Amino acid sequence: MIASRTRTALIAAAIVTLPAAAWADGHSEIVNAAAHAGLAAQASDVGGVHTHLHHALNCLVGPGGEGFDSTQMNPCAQAGSGAIADASNDTVKLTLKKAADKAREGIATADLTQAKADAATVKEILDAAK
Repeated sequence: MIASRTRTALIAAAIVTLPAAAWADGHSEIVNAAAHAGLAAQASDVGGVHTHLHHALNCLVGPGGEGFDSTQMNPCAQAGSGAIADASNDTVKLTLKKAADKAREGIATADLTQAKADAATVKEILDAAK
């Protein structure tokens, strides 16, 4: 019994000390990106929509990815290399790329209604990918 507890404690300690990237499968990045897309869809001005869409896009593409903006927050900086890069399933990767494309469209438009609609679509895509 004691040996079992010791072994469990050692395993738990090893898990806790592994870097976040070792656990990256894109899921936490997808969840985080979806949350920011939701905030973008609820923003009251186009600047707020763009800010949160940048956060979502940064989570999706990761540093060096298309549209990554280092002047914007990357809420997934400690979660992996970007949801697209970290996704292990090709179907999920394609879905995430669609979400990233839609996020870039929302960032590119100055029309509040369109930007919010794009953000809502990004959230729907990401919620389905979770």
